[in-house]
Parts: sequence; C-alpha cells; structure tokens
Amino acid sequence: MTYNYFEHSLEDIHAALQAGDITATKLTADTLENIKQSDDQLEAFVRLHEDAAIEAARVADEEGDFENLLAGIPMAMKDNISTEGLETTGASRILAGFKPVYDATVTKKLKDAGAVIVGKANMDEFAMGGSSETSAYKQTKNAWDLSLVPGGSSGGSAAAVAAGQVAYALGSDTGGSIRQPAAFNGLAGMKPTYGRVSRFGLFAMASSLDQIGPLTRTVRDNALVLNAVAGFDQRDSTSADLPVPDFTEKMGQSIKGMKVAVPKEYFEEGISEEVKAQVNAAIAQLKAMGAEVSEVSLPHTQYGVAAYYVLMSSEASSNLQRYDGVRYGFRAPEAKSLEEVYKETRSEGFGSEVKRRIMLGTYSLSAGAYDAFFKKAAQIRTLIIDDFNKVFEDYDLIVAPATPTQAYKMGSEIDNPKTMYMGDVLTIPVNLAGLPAMSVNAGFNGGLPIGLQIIGQAFDEQTIYQLAYAFEQENHFIDNIPAIGKDF
Repeated sequence: MTYNYFEHSLEDIHAALQAGDITATKLTADTLENIKQSDDQLEAFVRLHEDAAIEAARVADEEGDFENLLAGIPMAMKDNISTEGLETTGASRILAGFKPVYDATVTKKLKDAGAVIVGKANMDEFAMGGSSETSAYKQTKNAWDLSLVPGGSSGGSAAAVAAGQVAYALGSDTGGSIRQPAAFNGLAGMKPTYGRVSRFGLFAMASSLDQIGPLTRTVRDNALVLNAVAGFDQRDSTSADLPVPDFTEKMGQSIKGMKVAVPKEYFEEGISEEVKAQVNAAIAQLKAMGAEVSEVSLPHTQYGVAAYYVLMSSEASSNLQRYDGVRYGFRAPEAKSLEEVYKETRSEGFGSEVKRRIMLGTYSLSAGAYDAFFKKAAQIRTLIIDDFNKVFEDYDLIVAPATPTQAYKMGSEIDNPKTMYMGDVLTIPVNLAGLPAMSVNAGFNGGLPIGLQIIGQAFDEQTIYQLAYAFEQENHFIDNIPAIGKDF
C-alpha cells in the first residue's frame, strides 16, 4: 500500500498508523522513493537523511502506540534548522559538510513526538532571498508549474508539501519567507508571533525578526503542527513564557460579527490586478459569511521595506561574522595566513546576495551612517508597530494580499535586487511588528494560486486559524493539486 498525501490529513494518517493499515517504516520508505523519483524535476530537497529517517520510523513502529499525532509521519525540515549529526548548511557553500552537535528545539520537539525527518529542504542561502534561487546547491521549482519560482526563502519546504512529497514541513520567516512560498504554492503557511516558537538552533539571519513556522496543505494540519512545536524555551532569550493554547480550539466557530480590517495601502500601486481581484473576491466572501469588514489605514507601510532592509542587513552582518573558516564549514584551500582565511573563505563561501546584505548591514552600523540609517529604521519600526496597535484597538484581524504578484518565471527577477526586495512589501510589516500572520489560498488566476494574508494580534494565532479554517471550508481550494507526485 502506498499513501497519497493529497487525499489524507495528518489525522487521517495518524489513524491509519494506529489501526495498523500502514506502518511508519513502509510509509517512510515509500515517501523516500517518491522523493527520489520526483525531485529530479522539483529539486525541493538539498539532501535526504535516509538512514536516520528509516530508523526513526522503525522506532515509531516498535513503540507501536502512536500516541502522538505526528508519530511516524514523514516531514521536511528547512536547511537552516539544526539537526544533530545530520548535515545542515543553510543552503550555503560556506557550511558544506557541517553537522551540528545539537538539535534545534523544534527538531527535538518533533523527534520527541516521533516525527520522521526525511531530509533538508532547499532554501535561499541563509534565508536571504525571495525565490529560492540564491541557494548554492539547487534551483527549486514551483510545484504547480516547473518554469516558475516556488517563492522563498522557504521554497523547498513549500514545494515539497505542494508536490505531495511530505505531509508537512517547517520553514522560517524573517520578512515573509513562509507566507510568500505558501501563497505561490497554494498552501497554508503560518508565521507565528515573535517568541511563540523557539529560535534555538535556527541559523540566525536577523535575530529580532526570524520565526519558525509550519507549511501544510490544510489549515487544520497547520494548527496541529504548531501545537507540537510552540512553547517557551529557556535556551532562547526571546522566547515568550506564555501558555500554549490548542490552536484548533476555535476552528468550526462562526466568523459572523468578527471585525476585519482591510488596509488600503496593501492594494496600491505595485499590486497586480489579478491579485487585487482575487483577494477582493475573498474579502467579499468573508462579508457574505458574516464578517464585518472595513477599510483602514496603516500609513507607515510605505516605509517598511526600506526600514526592514537596513535592520535585517545590520543584524545579518553581525550574525554571519561567525562563518570565518576557522571553527566549522568551508575553508579556502589556498589561504596562507589568518587574514587570507577570513577574506578568501568568505569571498568563496558566500553567494552574491549574502555578500550584498553583509555589506549593506555593515555600512548601516558604521559610525558615520548609524544615526542616518539604523537609528531611523528603528524609529520607523516603532511607527509601524503603533499603526498595527491602533487598528487592533477596534478590529479582530487584518486581511490583505500575501504577495504583490503570483509566482513568476525562474530567472526573470533574480538580477534585479530592488524588484526582488519589493516582493516582500506586504509581508515585511508583520515581522517588524512581531505579529502572527498566515497565508491561505484565496483562489486562482490562470491556474496558479493567490495568497490571502490574515494578520492577528500578538499571541492570537487561534483567531487567525478560526477565520482561515472557515474560509477554507467554504471554498475547498485544497482539492486543486499540482501534478508532481500526485500518484504517490
């Protein structure tokens, strides 16, 4: 028996494992075989960890009770999340061959739950990019159309789920890196509140912005995965010491009377007409379902991208200093002095986008530029936070497009950094404010999905899931699936 991830939820698979209809070992072996057959086209995985996956599945079968929902179910881990003893590179040449000596907190939580990590998903190098084209290893394709980008930086995680290679995946979101690929691949992608999920073991790009979250086919699956990985962690100084609710608790409740805000700035110049039309249709549907929808203003949204790229690059330039060729990873073979080790290792090991952001960040933190750039960007961040706070005084949620466009052709934008950066214009403000936000499929244009972004108040992921689930159940967009892997 093989198993079709398009037709079965996590709870379906869990029930089948409990009933003995399929074993974790068989499911994992079939999953690995399917990935090998389909990934020549899709290139969603940087590497598979076959032996470790089969062993984890064997242990799950041996224990036999499958008490934990995720036990025995294969998943993909983004390549910037630490896995003890298993190569983890951040899709960068500079960490080729690096095997962490510890698990990230989310990795440990999943292992403790009996999850089967089949491999590391491809990504933009050190999560710097919006199309997964800056990876040093592979060029992941969009599961709906192999000529298109899957989004980034969590493109490999999204493509693997959308193509049916795995049941779910974890990604990370610094400025939209879960929500954008979720939108491009027709998935549910949640960026939790900053501090909701431990960042311990996540390769830091911008420590005040990064957050780990799940990518799944359905909203309910997404909430179930977040249930498993959320929670306080003493090893993460930014982790929130708050109780973790059941994120599925409000699912099935009516959204009648829910107050929903629509920011006018998210529909202005630069947003494609196709995206506007589909998201407006989704908003009209929310009204028909009983939500009270009103237009609002988030006036400092226009400064979000500029502020973000100063703050993010500044933090990244500091975080990436550790990759110097001395302690781990790649070292330039021709270097003859310590200075040459630093210079040549970083010159050869980092890709062009990583170098660009390091230089931008280093300049922004320099004595002559700090007040003019970094300080002003931090002040703008405060204004953006204030904008959201004012709206949430009167509204439960904010809805808007997740991306300015649908997925675009591979190679069409990668040489234009400014255009690439503007691709995150609708997702960046959420990270600057530390809020939770989710992308769900709003519908299709030309056979390709369009994402609806749902933004909530801090630590109120439950209400986001309530609205997202109601919208999903009304539309059944998840019944539309891409071709790759669908026969598995």
